[in-house]
Amino acid sequence: MKKILVPTDFSQHAEYALRVAAQIARKNNSEIILLHMIELPHQGNDAIGTGKDLPEIMLFKNRAIERLEDLMDEDFLDGIEVSEVIQFEKAFSGVLNISKKNGVDFIVMGSHGASGFNEMLIGSNTEKVVRYSEVPVLVVKNEMSEFKADSFVFASDFSEEIKKPFAKMLDFAKGYDSHLNLVMINTPNSFKSTLVAEKIMNNFIKEFDYSNHSLHIYNDVNVEKGIINFSNSVNADIIGMCTHGRTGFAHFFNGSISEDLVNHAVRPVITFKI
Repeated sequence: MKKILVPTDFSQHAEYALRVAAQIARKNNSEIILLHMIELPHQGNDAIGTGKDLPEIMLFKNRAIERLEDLMDEDFLDGIEVSEVIQFEKAFSGVLNISKKNGVDFIVMGSHGASGFNEMLIGSNTEKVVRYSEVPVLVVKNEMSEFKADSFVFASDFSEEIKKPFAKMLDFAKGYDSHLNLVMINTPNSFKSTLVAEKIMNNFIKEFDYSNHSLHIYNDVNVEKGIINFSNSVNADIIGMCTHGRTGFAHFFNGSISEDLVNHAVRPVITFKI
């Protein structure tokens, strides 16, 4: 993990994410790229496109530079290589573009979540990044004086397509010597007997060299609630998921468990693209 991208809107939740990113960067000798997005009205974008600088645009940019530099002077970033980027673009698309442009291999974002009509009609920028990002995304909801991953819940159906992203997740878990709680959630609409579920999970994990794990089968009304309730039962530090990055009608009708967790889980959630 060489480059960690941390988008910030200078909110408290963004600072929570930056503090966690600093701990991860220090542990892995990583660089942090601190990104602030400025979304402009159409006339502002037109001005940038013609090479003109509107006074309002320069005001926003200069103020953002000041606030980024103040952040970079924070004590918790001492000794970490930090660079700053200001991008005039929609927040979620800008995060993805900067990530690709700079060869980022990990994104840490803060989120306060969304619910009700706001979640259905608007969604959060964090949720959209989780959906589309090609690199792992860690979403932080709360202040964490010490980021830990001692107890790591990884929920999955443990199908063949999960093996590649699972290998990436395993690299992260090894760095923290995590105990992996591998869990398959049984629901009324998707039920497997204990015998069948254990066979699937055992066949899956035997291809990976990681003994610090345990297998669990948990029954609940739906997958999202099952993951949250199981994570509470084992006092997990972090929840790991894979995401398909579904779009369009498939996403609207089927939803995404990873994105729902990002919105509703209190614990940090890390996602890996299938």
